[in-house]
Parts: sequence; structure tokens; C-alpha cells
Amino acid sequence: MEFSEHIKTANVEDVVLRQPLHPPGRGTLCITGHHLLFSDREEGSCRQVLLLLRNIDAIEKSGVCRLSGSSGTITIKCKDLRVLQLDIPGMEECLNIARSIETLSCLDSMSELYPFFYRPSSASLRDQWGLSSLERHYSQMKELHDRWRLSTVNRDFSVCPSYPQAVIVPKSTDDDMLEKVAKFRQGGRFPVLCYYHKKNGMVIMRSSQPLTGANRKHCREDEQLLQAVIDGSDKGYIIDTRSSQQALQARMTGGGLESKSCYSSWKRLQRQMERGKALQESLIKLVEACGEESNNMDRWLSKLENSKWLSHVQTALSTAGLLAECVERDGHSVLVHGSEGTDSTLLISTLAQLIMDPSCRTLEGFLTLLEREWVQAGHPFQQRCAHSAHSHARLQQESPVFLLLLDCVWQLWRQFPLALGFSEALLLRLATEAYASDYGTFLGNNQQERCALGVKENTHCLFQALLRPRERDCYSNPLYEHTELAIWPSVYPQSLQLWRGFFLRWTPQTHHLEEAQEEIRNMVIEWGKLALSSCPASTRRSEDVQNM
Repeated sequence: MEFSEHIKTANVEDVVLRQPLHPPGRGTLCITGHHLLFSDREEGSCRQVLLLLRNIDAIEKSGVCRLSGSSGTITIKCKDLRVLQLDIPGMEECLNIARSIETLSCLDSMSELYPFFYRPSSASLRDQWGLSSLERHYSQMKELHDRWRLSTVNRDFSVCPSYPQAVIVPKSTDDDMLEKVAKFRQGGRFPVLCYYHKKNGMVIMRSSQPLTGANRKHCREDEQLLQAVIDGSDKGYIIDTRSSQQALQARMTGGGLESKSCYSSWKRLQRQMERGKALQESLIKLVEACGEESNNMDRWLSKLENSKWLSHVQTALSTAGLLAECVERDGHSVLVHGSEGTDSTLLISTLAQLIMDPSCRTLEGFLTLLEREWVQAGHPFQQRCAHSAHSHARLQQESPVFLLLLDCVWQLWRQFPLALGFSEALLLRLATEAYASDYGTFLGNNQQERCALGVKENTHCLFQALLRPRERDCYSNPLYEHTELAIWPSVYPQSLQLWRGFFLRWTPQTHHLEEAQEEIRNMVIEWGKLALSSCPASTRRSEDVQNM
């Protein structure tokens, strides 16, 4: 496709841009195949605004171009929650710009998206893509090698389309067994290892629901695989992120749950977590509340409560805490699943690892965790993040599960400001990139799709970019102090707060908070440099020796 086919008007002069936190500006508006570019022409101003078209969630349909003399107005609502207004002279130009935005912001073909065209001068397509792989992760975990093995049963994605090509499974299960188990689990997502707890050797497994159906079918190979996981322990736990009623209802459509008689060594715990449409509607209500211009606090608090977003945060952190308790405190292995095993399952396993494992709390460790538990493990980013909160197109597959994860991590970051090696700025960047990005990391719904698209060969990796020295400085927490202790979040309602940095990020109050946080960050860095420079050289050398 030629992008020019959809651009009837490429440039318009004398456009007025109104955006949050800035005074109105007058200048030139340009539209390309992937961007809107506004250049302020006011005397003494050199401001430019570059907006990725993929970041546009909706154009107001109530009046895309309202007649006002000889000009029109376009209101653009973005996936990062910005709202921009463009006053464009000339109704024809206004209509042309609006049509171009509508078409180019919703391109169907992934190969036409901007990551396949983005070529930063600081990186090469020959650079390493990604931070780790299951193969490398397994080779580094020597403790696994006695009882666990790396299987490539899914090397051509035929066993499970949403799994990576390599997975870690019990050594006693061969590939023939895995193929049979995959047929018994929804979408082929058979139980695989996602976390090994070095302190006590317990593990977290994840999968999708078993396909027992109304006839209560069972699979001996599935039972043997899970029995091999606990290997002589008295019991393991299955955390099902559905309610008991939902799990029973799933039988009517071919799904189900593990029966007590066939999995006698496993105890099932039901922890209902909303997903899909319910979670999407919650986000929409929250964003509507945050856009409320009324100064009535009671009305605002009522809308915030009715959105139920903080209830979803509370449930996610509480369930992750339960999972971490089973492994860390009680010393039992756990299998986590819901229905498909691609959403709340990944959310809970990720948060539990952050709670227990200090290696996941560094900047690089956290990004590696996201790569392993979300990108490689098959969270369908393309479907879930197709739209944010403003779009009028309500697609069935949309759900802000990844945004919910980032909100939960922010709650941990706020409750334990010294324990996480990354800053809030990183979480904000990831929240934006998941919906619209220059990079290929969140493209597609699984590894199979990314391989077919040639994502590794033709796009750049976001996680690699975030670890370059300049970016690393921006996203590191200068207050970070390593601790081997688990960080147990408080989930009392009074302990959880609205993530203002994201949901109110385009308001003056939050802007001032960001400025204050940046000032504090710079003070901490300068203080550290001053403390180091005032330390005697002999002391610094001895510290260097101790750190080697």
C-alpha cells in the first residue's frame, strides 16, 4: 500500500494546536504515513509536536469538523490519554486531515506499522534482539538440570501456537507426553515452568484450563506431568483465577477444572479475577472520571469507586501475594491458570516473582521478566491493546491487562521505594509503548506471529533501547538498595492509591509532581557524586576491591 493514497492534504498552515500543559500554538501541520507533525511558527518559539498516528484512539465523531466560519476543529483522543485539539482553516483541509488520521491510525497489516520503518541512528538491525531466551535462562539455572529439561517440542509452533519454541518441563516427561497434554489444555498451553525458587526448590507452573468438558474427561499424561512437578512432596496448589461457578460453567463449553480424584496431591484455590470486557469497561469508567471537570470531590470519589479499577488492582496484588506465600512461606509448588492462560495467569506469576525474587527488581531484571512472562509467553498484545479508553470501537479481545500489571508494579514501587531498581518513568514509558511504539517488541500476539513477520530481523527491540546508558540513567531508581527479603504488599484499601502519574498525567498537578520528583532525583545523584568525591582515595580503592 502507498500511504500517499490516504493523504489528500499533506500540509496545512496557520493551524492552532491546543494541548495539555502548554499554551495554544499556531503553526504548520504535516501528516505522513505514520505521524502528525506540528511546528509552532510563533515568534521566538521552536516547539514541535510529533505524534505517532498509531497512538490515536479516537477522533470525536460528534463533530469531526464543526463549521466555524471557514475553519474546522478536530479533537484527537490518544491512547496515552492525551486530548489534543486542532483548529484547521478550511473545511476541505480539515475533512481531509480527519479522514487520513482515521485510516492511517488503524492500519490492518502489521508489516505496514511504523516499527518496520523506524531506523534510529544509535542502533543497527544487526544488534542483539531481546535480553534473554528460554535456552539461555535454562543454561544459567544449574539448579534445574537434575529434575527439569528444556524441550523443543514446540519448535515449529504446531503443539501450541502461543508458546515459544522452547519450554522447561519435568525431566520425566517426554515430548510424546507433552503433545498429548497439549491436546487436553485449551489452546495447547500445557503446564510449563516459569519460576524456580532458589531458597527451597519450589516452582511456579502456568498453563490454560483442562478440557474436561461435560463428560469430565481426564488425561493420564497431564496427571503424570503434575505429579512429577511435586515429586514426592505432600501436595501442590492450583490457583485458578476464575470463580468456582465460572470454572463449572466452563465445562458446558468444553473447558473445566482439575478434579480432586485425578489430582489428589493438588489442592485447588479459586481466586476470581475480572478480565476481558469487564476490565476494559473499568478502564473506560476510570478515564471518564479522571476527565471530570467538576470540582465536586464526592462526585469524583463516587466515579472512582464505581469504575472498580482499584478493586482489580487489589485483587491482583492479593492473589499474587497468595501465590508468593504458597511458594515462599509454605514451601509448596503452584500451578496457575484461568481459562486461556494468557492474561491473569501471566499477571499473577509476574507479580509473585517481583514479590519474592530480588533479581527481578533491578532495571534489567524487570525488563527480562516482562520479556519472558509476557512477550515470549504469548500475551496477545495486538488484540488486547488495539484500543485504549477513548475508542468507540468495542472489540471483543480488548483488555488492559498489561496496564493493570504496570499499575500493580507502581503500587509496589510506591510502598517499597528502595526495593525496586527502576523508576515510575519506566512504567509510564512501557504503558505508552504497549499501545503505540516505534519498536517491534509488543507487535503481534505471540512468537509465532513475530517470526512470520520477521520482527527480529526488521525492527528494533525496545528493551535493548531502554538499557542503553542514556536511557538507563533516565529509568533507574537512584534510591535503590538491594535486599534479599521478599516485599509483601499491603492490599488494604487505604494502602492503594490511584496511579496519578498515568491517569492524571496531563493535568498541571501531576506535571508539578513529576518536576518535583525529577528535582529530588537530581539531588540524590549529585549527593552521591559529592559523597564519593569526598571519600578518601584509599577507602574507595578498598571498597572497589570488596566489590570485585
